[in-house]
Amino acid sequence: MIQAHPPTEALNKPVIELVDLHKIYRVGTELVHALRGVNLTIRENEYVAIMGPSGSGKSTMMNIFGCLDVPTEGEYRLGGHPVARLSQSQLARVRGEQIGFVFQSFELLPRMTALKNVELPLTYQRTGAGDLLKTLIAVPRRIGGAIVSLVPGGSGQVNGQSSDMNPRTMRATEALRRVNLLDRAHHRPNQLSGGQKQRVAVARALVQNPDILLADEPTGNLDSKTGEEIMDLFDQLHAEGQTVIIVTHEDAIAARCKRVIRLLDGEIVEDGPTARAAEAAKAKPVTPAPVTEGA
Repeated sequence: MIQAHPPTEALNKPVIELVDLHKIYRVGTELVHALRGVNLTIRENEYVAIMGPSGSGKSTMMNIFGCLDVPTEGEYRLGGHPVARLSQSQLARVRGEQIGFVFQSFELLPRMTALKNVELPLTYQRTGAGDLLKTLIAVPRRIGGAIVSLVPGGSGQVNGQSSDMNPRTMRATEALRRVNLLDRAHHRPNQLSGGQKQRVAVARALVQNPDILLADEPTGNLDSKTGEEIMDLFDQLHAEGQTVIIVTHEDAIAARCKRVIRLLDGEIVEDGPTARAAEAAKAKPVTPAPVTEGA
């Protein structure tokens, strides 16, 4: 078994740590070992692909990452904190605020516009001016051809005039701006293409400013061209500092990431940089060591 190791972003703090982690399911009288003694660290701003055949444990690993399941043995630390010590209400808050989920089938509510779908996670928490200012820094931004800025207290201004957008709507609008879909904000899912639906799903995952973006086969229901566009979006988010973890069975999608972790029978059998990341590392200029006096 190959143990996982941190990539070149070694100076970044860990966001996910699995320590000798096991997950065992009981199916009738049979015990199924979904994960077997996994040790893994994923750090801030990593861009990771999780790969493996059906039954390899990748879905189980993603469920544990997302606090949707718990290990049978071992420890899962999220942002340095042992998840096993969290109450159910704390876990729900972690899922809502620290982790953004993107699903293969989009999971959009058909009767809601794109904007309202993105805004939906915010309705389950209090969103005041302090939260809003985390997302929208008090500098002008162009939204749908209008200049939008915040004034103290969290109210919005559009082209210098007061806006009736509440804090939740402002955050959802900003999330749609990040995925380049503001012009479809008031369209319902049946009026959107597959790629546009997935952009809405990504915006919904980003609206809480999560520490981690978890994407489960995000291009699985898209044609190859649209899938490339969605991967361009993930590239952009990673460049902006977002930690991105993608489960995929497609080598071409994994190659777009910076690190690939391959699972087989519940164990990590490969963990390392992609060719793209290796080439980028080689291209980085080497900074010479400082010369000390007397050397």
